[in-house]
Amino acid sequence: MLIQTQSRPNMNRSFNYFKSTALVAFMASVLIGLVPTQAIADNKITVTDSRGTHQIAAHPSRIVALNWDITEQLIELGVTPIAMPDKAGYEQWVVKPQLPTSIEDIGTRVEPNYEKIARLKPDMIIVASPQRDLIPQLERIAPVMFYQTYSASHSNAQAAIDNYRLLAQLVNKTDYAEQQLQRMENRLSELKAALNHAYNNQVPKVTTLRFASKTAAFVYGDNSISQFALSKLGIEPAMPLASTQWGVTQKRISDLHTIGSGTVLYFLPLEQEAQLKQSVMWQAMPFIRQHRVNSVAATWSYGGALSILYMAEALTESLIEIAPTS
Repeated sequence: MLIQTQSRPNMNRSFNYFKSTALVAFMASVLIGLVPTQAIADNKITVTDSRGTHQIAAHPSRIVALNWDITEQLIELGVTPIAMPDKAGYEQWVVKPQLPTSIEDIGTRVEPNYEKIARLKPDMIIVASPQRDLIPQLERIAPVMFYQTYSASHSNAQAAIDNYRLLAQLVNKTDYAEQQLQRMENRLSELKAALNHAYNNQVPKVTTLRFASKTAAFVYGDNSISQFALSKLGIEPAMPLASTQWGVTQKRISDLHTIGSGTVLYFLPLEQEAQLKQSVMWQAMPFIRQHRVNSVAATWSYGGALSILYMAEALTESLIEIAPTS
């Protein structure tokens, strides 16, 4: 009996030791199992679009860009998208930057070819406001990022610059983006100096427009890329207009007489240019009679950050052509 009584504590100690060892082993196995999962989580990349922040596993390399400004922004970051919509339209209206020939055409900006996009196997699809309603369907193909540049609730030019930086974050080109933006600022200063020289420091007020027909025009005002570019050149608007989502207001040609002593610059392409110049109403405008009007080389009015520079260069070239010292 004595032997049995004394043996129980030894058995209990052995059992407790076994339980402790097993518990430690179990916890260790759990912790070991968690390490790879945590490591994967730590390797996620945080990126931001107009909807908020997202976690991605890697910077994308096969990108489908569904809007012209997105295509432009990516090319200006040294990244060539694998596909985009309406290449011919881009080459006619946007022009700069030039498109690499390797980019596939996937239809229109509002009705892209989903089957072709899927066949290209993108690892990211990037859209702007015209494609926002398409996001649910596009997400069946690949992750989607959304960048809204044009809105009545913010400065479109600043949004273009902000989105350029966000896209740089997405494609791991942040340092390059800052270099490009600084290069733009330096070039804008050079253009401003050239205009002041050409106009003897008396650069006129300027309004830019794009003709809708022989009797109507889309006039650019506050919140437009062209007006922002003019402001960077130190130029005030000849026809101040309220801010809108796209920075443009439709006006009749007869309304342009209020521009008075200002200068008018209109964007090409303009198929009806010859007919317009023969219009009695157009010829009656004060800026026509005083030779304060000129065309501007094709430049996209709804582009990305570097479109500000392309716009400023085109406007400067046009203004210098009609400067008093030219």
